[in-house]
Amino acid sequence: MRRRDYDESDVRVRPGKGSRPRTKTRPEHRDALSAMVTAVDRGRWSCVLEGDPERPIVAMRARELGRTPIVVGDEVDVVGDLSGTPDTLARIVRVAERRTVLRRTADDTDPFERVVVANAEQLFIVVALADPPPRTGFVERAMAAAYAGGLQPILCLTKQDLDPASDFATEFRDLDLTIVRGGREDPLDPILDLLRDKLTCLLGHSGVGKSTLVNRLVPQADRAVGEVSGVGKGRHTSTQSVALPLPGGGWVIDTPGVRSFGLAHITPDDVIHAFADLAEAIEDCPRGCTHLGPPADPECALDQLPGKERRVAAIRRLLVALKSNDPWASGNSA
Repeated sequence: MRRRDYDESDVRVRPGKGSRPRTKTRPEHRDALSAMVTAVDRGRWSCVLEGDPERPIVAMRARELGRTPIVVGDEVDVVGDLSGTPDTLARIVRVAERRTVLRRTADDTDPFERVVVANAEQLFIVVALADPPPRTGFVERAMAAAYAGGLQPILCLTKQDLDPASDFATEFRDLDLTIVRGGREDPLDPILDLLRDKLTCLLGHSGVGKSTLVNRLVPQADRAVGEVSGVGKGRHTSTQSVALPLPGGGWVIDTPGVRSFGLAHITPDDVIHAFADLAEAIEDCPRGCTHLGPPADPECALDQLPGKERRVAAIRRLLVALKSNDPWASGNSA
């Protein structure tokens, strides 16, 4: 072909975006059903439909949700194949506003918070009285996270047979903290009474007997149980959080054992506001008050509450734990 012998077939047309403009209108999904997230695994969410816990479904996150975080305990709306049969997939199209949330950071300097569970009403802080040794600092930090997130903390003590004379529980007597025994030989009825018809998160270091307790509460759960290492720290057996239905009503969320529990996202005021009898008093504190008392805060209003000295001292221990940078070793072992 000579240089000037061209016709219309020689024209190269660059493909465009198409003639139909992309709509910004999203479907309303009026036929969506409510469900609760029970497990998360590599971009797939296990859910149970409201009122039908015997029909678990697997769902993906709808494109319109983008990277919206979805965690165990979240209440969601789902569409698609809701039959629950193998190899079927539904879609999560909405995430309801969370009533409560348990958060943590990797450490106390980490600016990025992680949501552990959503909508739990109670936090069972599971602590072994021996093997591994109990740490008051960890319990205090977990309590601070519970109060800040709107959960009711409950201390559950295990392995009492290894240290029957332990007085670990007395460390928290001035905080109105409910304390139960959850060892292998302890009766389950007091625990079941607390868990019935509620969504409860279990939290604890590896090796404290958390999964053993779950297997007693939910016999069909078959959660893996491990042993404690030679340095007094448990090995991880549960690798992801999972919500399990209780035979008498309610749910328990078994979480992986934690090695650290950062609280970079929590302020002293978050903790104080959880105590109705003290929350009003701190309105008279000077700006920037850490509520730790003299000498750091000589004008803290908590020091002006007659008859509350022991309770204020106990809550200040929570605030000291909040400032600690070593979540595992903070506090004293019993």
